[in-house]
Amino acid sequence: MRRNPVVSEVSDLLVPAILLFGLYVQFHGDFGPGGGFQAGVIFAVGIILYALIHGLEKTRKSIPDNILYVCMALGLLLFAGTGLISMFLDGEFLNYSVLGKTPLAGQHLGILLIELGIGITVAAVLITLFYAFAGRRNK
Repeated sequence: MRRNPVVSEVSDLLVPAILLFGLYVQFHGDFGPGGGFQAGVIFAVGIILYALIHGLEKTRKSIPDNILYVCMALGLLLFAGTGLISMFLDGEFLNYSVLGKTPLAGQHLGILLIELGIGITVAAVLITLFYAFAGRRNK
């Protein structure tokens, strides 16, 4: 397969910007529009663009399946763990008010942790789905 050098160079400029925007959406989500799901999708799109331009094999070497499986589990554990810690601190499940010195600080920390867990899980699942479908061969 012949690679277009212009497309390759433009994607090399765009992928870091897309990933940076995904991080911005992730950490700005509790102050405005955005959050974990949107950030996870944006992050996955950056990785998928890289894979489409540079090849699935090179991308899989950079982000192997095992790393994605760990990220899926880590995101889920972060989400559920935040809720369980709230319960152990005499609050309700996912009631973050008890996580900080003040209810507002607890809410801020809880939302940040929950959204981070969602973002990690969504990005890992979408990249794994892309790997599964892109790696299939027609017989």
